[in-house]
Amino acid sequence: MRANGILLSISSLPSKYGIGCFSKEAYDFIDKLKEAGQHYWQILPLGPVSYGDSPYQSFSTFAGNPYYIDLETLIDYGWLKKEDVDAVDFGVNNRFVDYEKQYFQRYKLLRKAYNRSAIELNYKFIEFIEKEKEWLDDYALFMTLKEVNNGKQWSLWEEGLRNRNDESIKKAKEQYKDEILFQKFLQFEFYRQWKKLKSYANKNNVEIIGDIPIYVSYDSSDAWANKELFCFDKNGIPTAVAGCPPDGFSATGQLWGNPLYDWDYHKKQNYEWWLKRIEACLKLYDVIRIDHFRGFDEYYTIPYGNKDAVDGKWVKGPNMSLFNAINAKYPNIRIIAEDLGYVTDSVRKLVNDSGFPGMKVLEFAFDKRDSGSTSDYLPFNYTNNSVVYTGTHDNETIVGWFNESLDDEEKDIVRNFLGDYTTDDKEINKPLIRLAMSSVSDTCIIPMQDILGYGNVARMNTPSTTGENWKWRLLENEFDKDLIKWMFNLTKTYGRIVL
Repeated sequence: MRANGILLSISSLPSKYGIGCFSKEAYDFIDKLKEAGQHYWQILPLGPVSYGDSPYQSFSTFAGNPYYIDLETLIDYGWLKKEDVDAVDFGVNNRFVDYEKQYFQRYKLLRKAYNRSAIELNYKFIEFIEKEKEWLDDYALFMTLKEVNNGKQWSLWEEGLRNRNDESIKKAKEQYKDEILFQKFLQFEFYRQWKKLKSYANKNNVEIIGDIPIYVSYDSSDAWANKELFCFDKNGIPTAVAGCPPDGFSATGQLWGNPLYDWDYHKKQNYEWWLKRIEACLKLYDVIRIDHFRGFDEYYTIPYGNKDAVDGKWVKGPNMSLFNAINAKYPNIRIIAEDLGYVTDSVRKLVNDSGFPGMKVLEFAFDKRDSGSTSDYLPFNYTNNSVVYTGTHDNETIVGWFNESLDDEEKDIVRNFLGDYTTDDKEINKPLIRLAMSSVSDTCIIPMQDILGYGNVARMNTPSTTGENWKWRLLENEFDKDLIKWMFNLTKTYGRIVL
């Protein structure tokens, strides 16, 4: 099936109150996707964000981000008053999220809603917390203990709580039961609103591509409550952490700091935790994109405490044994393998053996150091079973890439390939989007910023940096009738309308 879609984070929607959420603007965006002939809406991970506001560093792999709870829906419930919300300062620039104000202001409103909800009497809430208790109990307690410990990561808590001593945990649950219930309330409302939004998308022939990071954050309920899953010593301290080695982009590599999985333990358990993680994703998404797929073939391990990633080493991962277990339990699952970066023959074999489509990014195709025909990212080297992007959330925008990163020789390579010498540099997104759509890849996904033709001021993330990422937002009416018509016509021209 040939199909097209748009990449836009929930946080980037033009909702009121400082950040995109499950509001009427989300429903309006789905209507526009349908009108534009788009079958997929690809989003970023939905988990609660931690330090750096990255959706790839979350407090839980199972929980949802409370920022995405629509406040206007809570007003409709009678749990908030409009004047409560209007009195809050969420920032004055609708183009960018102010995460600090979200953190300090939104939770106050959500707490008010909780206090007025009488949620403990809601039978649907009671059903939810019973059904999800396997992860929800630990997560709600974890977030509560973070709050009472002034945000410190769990390894800095007092010993009884850090090591989950039975008596300490029992005492904490009793002492903080109201705050724990508040955290469960947030998850109930998140899931209720998301389920409704996703159902609306599916009814309108729009499927959700969700994103699952390969690793969990060290400062997460996953790591705190399931230490046996990771390469930790007896005190819960990592023996090694994740990252990637030095390359042309970074002389010292990237030190991500995520805990590494004890794959021997996972295999002995028949990947039980991973199967639960996949099951949770299948409730949220129609298609799952797994980030850093090469880590299942080989993963880069860095001694804990190192200041950079120079002295790491490659270690073999679980390879097909994990995906055999996943496919056995979920035979109809649809997964996209994020196989970008330095791809070895063994990674290619893993992708081929899995049968999952890999990713092709046009920005990687035009390198003057290449011979000109061997790059996996040149469209004539694609296979049907692939997903083509102009760029991803980690890349420059396509206009920013062309105008700010390429020299004249590289620009000529792009123009020669396109056969286009007349398009203005600021509109180079248009022929490149056309090139992606015309490719043989079954699926084509275009970031919203590239459809709009914006430069790097609209970039979503610059890897290995913090402070200015994950902030960009779509403004109301930017995805207008003209762009919608243009996208529909392109999608129809290249056989990507899904009926």
